[in-house]
Amino acid sequence: MANSESAVLYERRGPIAWVTLNRPKQFNAYNMAMRDELFSILGAIHDDAEVRAMVLSGAGVAFSTGGDLAEFGMAPSPIVARWVRFRRDVWGTMRALPIPTIAAIHGYTVGGGLEMALLCDVAIAADDTKICLPETGAGMIPGVAGTQTASRRLGLGRALDLCLTGRWIDAREALLVGLVADVVPTSELDRRALKIANELGRLPRAHSAMLKLAVWGGLDLPLREGLELERRLARRLAMLSARADRARKSRPASLSRRRRIGDREERAQ
Repeated sequence: MANSESAVLYERRGPIAWVTLNRPKQFNAYNMAMRDELFSILGAIHDDAEVRAMVLSGAGVAFSTGGDLAEFGMAPSPIVARWVRFRRDVWGTMRALPIPTIAAIHGYTVGGGLEMALLCDVAIAADDTKICLPETGAGMIPGVAGTQTASRRLGLGRALDLCLTGRWIDAREALLVGLVADVVPTSELDRRALKIANELGRLPRAHSAMLKLAVWGGLDLPLREGLELERRLARRLAMLSARADRARKSRPASLSRRRRIGDREERAQ
C-alpha cells in the first residue's frame, strides 16, 4: 500500500485491488502526480495474476472533480503533452485491464472524474453523488474518452444531453439513465462495492478477459463481425477450460505414482 501522502492509494483486499484517488483537499482533482501514480498502479494490477477485480474510489467528500486547473497548460508544448499522454496511456490501460472494474462514486463526480467512472465496467453511486460533464461550457469537450464512453453507456440522446448542456444530475437520475448500476447510502458504498467486486471476481482472469473483449470489442464491430468475435473467443475459452481440466485430473495420478514409488523405496530399505 502506498503512503498516505501519495496521490493514489493502493491496497489488496484479498483478490480485490482497491484503488483510491487521494487528493481530498483538492476534491481529487486529477494532476500529473495522480496520472503517474495511477499509471504505475494499473500496470501492477494488470501484471498481478492474483487480482480478480478492481474498485476505484475517491478519498474525502468527492470522487473526483476532473482535471486540476492549477496545472492546466503547464506542459512545455502541445507536442510534449501529446508525447507524455502517449507514453502514459492511463485511460487505455484502465480500459484494457483483464479483470472486472468497479467505480464507487460519491459526492462531486465531475468532468474527468465522471469519465474515469465511465471507463470502468460497472459504476455504483452513493446517494449524495452529483454528476456533471461541464467541459462544453469551458470551450472544451470531454477529453478522457467521455464522448465515446457516455454514448456507449447511456445511448446517443442522453450522452448528447449531458455533453452539450453540462447540466447536473443526481444519483437517482444516473440510475434511471443507466449510468450507474446501483445507488446506496454513502455509509454503505465501500461495503457494496467490495461485495460486487468479489461477485464479479469469482471468474478466472482468462474468462473475465475474454468476456470483456467480447462485449467491449463487439461495440466497435458490425453485428456479423461481433458474432464471429464471440464465436472465436468462446472456442478459445473452451480450449483453455479443457486444458485446465486435463491438468487437474493429471495431478492426483502423478501424486499417487509418487506415493507408490515412495512406498516401494521404504520397503526396499
